[in-house]
Amino acid sequence: MTIDAIATNPTVAQAILDAGGDYVLALKCNQPTLHDEVARYFADPAAIGIETVEATDKDHGRIETRRTSVCHDTSWLTGDRRYPDEPRLPNIQTIVMTTTQTERRGKITDETRYFVASARLGPERAAHAIRAHWGIESLHWVLDVVFKEDLSRLRRGHGAPNMAHIRRFAFNIVRAGRGTKSIKTARKAAAWSQDFLASLILPQTR
Repeated sequence: MTIDAIATNPTVAQAILDAGGDYVLALKCNQPTLHDEVARYFADPAAIGIETVEATDKDHGRIETRRTSVCHDTSWLTGDRRYPDEPRLPNIQTIVMTTTQTERRGKITDETRYFVASARLGPERAAHAIRAHWGIESLHWVLDVVFKEDLSRLRRGHGAPNMAHIRRFAFNIVRAGRGTKSIKTARKAAAWSQDFLASLILPQTR
């Protein structure tokens, strides 16, 4: 299970483990000590056991290079040096660092993120889990910003779940047929042009 940093705490992590699952949890300011320890470990030239995989995507005029590094040496995260009863995430087996370099229109941006996992993940598996998580986050962002889902006033009966299904159905249709257009632009084009609307819908019904 992958969760953003808002749920990175020992209670959630233990609940996932108790249910028979494994977690991949993001580290941010809500876990500042652990975040800084993991960051320092990956920055240490003497660190051992780090495995890295790299992938590059080119899409919509953007070049994105992603590096995912993992390490299974996590014994240093626990020990007598910590004060009694300090809340710590249980059963950390893998620490993860991702670095993303994005080049678009001559401008380069870099982002580094850190994660912990309760399973022993290789760099490819960690990269897949994190990438899949942000794909879901992207869906929720589009539903909120483009389809205005959070502004819906439907509260009674089956209206809210029914409209949630319809929005996701519409999202999938637009995404599949939008071509080089953004989802927002394709949705507007479908409202303005019957021909474009038909080009989105008809392939889905054959």
